[in-house]
Amino acid sequence: MTMTVIWTGMALISLLCALATGRTEELAASAVAGPAAAVELTLSMGGMVCLWSGVMEVLRRSGLSEKLTGLLRPALRLLFPGEAGDREAMDAAAANLSANLLGLGNAATPLGLEAARRMAGKSPGTASDGLCMLVVCNTASLQLIPATVAAVRAAAGCAAPFDILPAVWLASGLSVGAGVLACKVLARVWRG
Repeated sequence: MTMTVIWTGMALISLLCALATGRTEELAASAVAGPAAAVELTLSMGGMVCLWSGVMEVLRRSGLSEKLTGLLRPALRLLFPGEAGDREAMDAAAANLSANLLGLGNAATPLGLEAARRMAGKSPGTASDGLCMLVVCNTASLQLIPATVAAVRAAAGCAAPFDILPAVWLASGLSVGAGVLACKVLARVWRG
């Protein structure tokens, strides 16, 4: 209901501004061109998500996903010490982290939900430290290959959609670092 009110309000404000400034032709042109651009963007992003989801499936079927999980396990034990004994939760968290590293927010979501479901089973009704850390890691999302952002840039006509890599690495590294630090500090303060 709230989103309906917000979108209706935005449309009405746009119409009123166009009437007040005499730019109704431009508003009408945008209303016609906008949906076409949205469909084009959705298709180009869908292609990128399908590609990387396929890569994740190939990794899973070839056994490389399990090896990647093994590589990530030491870091995951530090991040999720309370869940370190639950192999299925750690595997789901590792798969989620792998998808996020590839910049596949859409493909990472079901994996994150599976990890969250497994972690939430240990403390029903309360978010455990591990579950809070999972949410922080998903929100900050360390990305090595920002596939979704690159797809948006390519759809917008960018000649080099991956030229943002250094900025993405720096920003996502700092955000994950700040989030993990805040989560660890707050976990100690809350218990304290």
